[in-house]
Amino acid sequence: MIRRLLCILYVILIATPVWAQAKGEQKGAIPGRFDFYVLALSWSPTYCANGGDKRSTDQCHIGAMNDFVVHGLWPQFESGYPTECPSDEKALPKTTLEAASHIFPDIRLADHEWKRHGSCTARAPAEYLADIATARQHIAIPAFFKQPKSELSLAPPDIEKAFMAANPGLEPAMISVACPKAELQEVRICFTKDLKGFRACPELEGGSCRAASVKVLPVH
Repeated sequence: MIRRLLCILYVILIATPVWAQAKGEQKGAIPGRFDFYVLALSWSPTYCANGGDKRSTDQCHIGAMNDFVVHGLWPQFESGYPTECPSDEKALPKTTLEAASHIFPDIRLADHEWKRHGSCTARAPAEYLADIATARQHIAIPAFFKQPKSELSLAPPDIEKAFMAANPGLEPAMISVACPKAELQEVRICFTKDLKGFRACPELEGGSCRAASVKVLPVH
């Protein structure tokens, strides 16, 4: 009886797609089937202070003066998200690298984001990059985040309020702050699938930073 149950379980596992077994990440999902986008804006000083300077001299060299930079544009499900979907384009074509260099702080990051997230959009690489540029152009960065020269300490709700004040139509359920080790890492903003406006994303907002305050490292 036990052997029979084990055989049934084995058949179920091998018949189930790998991506369907994950609660969050759904690797290898069908391209184009998702519900909305998340634009992730990374606070560059935090990335660079935590080892990024060894991974990306383009982004982190002294004098780069990067504040918020594009991390990526991520397709999302209402619950979970697709990654590494089937695509004929395994890497960004050389013809798109110049455009990518104007959007991302590092070309290697651009290529990584295409493979992991762009492949799930059912968009061509050039179209995906254009979509990222469109989403980024929709976002105004609050003035006090533009190249601060000294360290700040801010409550996560105040960071969200600053973005909402700078971006009419943006509401608390549409934005989240990521803050590992109580340091500002990212601000993530949810867009409709057509990128024509913001939209609520309860799962993402529910995982927003819960620290009383976060350290905002200065730009250099």
